Amino acid sequence: MSFERACALSEIPEDEALAVTIDRYDVALARHGSEVFALQDLCTHAAVALSEGEVEDCTVECWLHGSRFDLRTGKPTSFPATEPVATFPVELRGDDVYVDVSTTLNGVTPA
Repeated sequence: MSFERACALSEIPEDEALAVTIDRYDVALARHGSEVFALQDLCTHAAVALSEGEVEDCTVECWLHGSRFDLRTGKPTSFPATEPVATFPVELRGDDVYVDVSTTLNGVTPA
């Protein structure tokens, strides 16, 4: 595993995602309670940045058509999306968030 610093924990809003680029991947970071999740920042339905959507009930919503993705699994929880997004391991180190984009948690290959 190759974790890289993505941001400070304080930079991730409570009800929104934060867009970061790690290596060549655009990643959306989101919080749910004390947990932080990293997903590919690209809706599988319409190729729109998920980081521009709202985070609620451990999901992130695509702002364009309303698809929701589970933060833990990357699976869509509502239509029109039917394919999952890649999810990445996250480590909290002090006040910093580290993400490993060389490994996916759900086996989905990032675009």
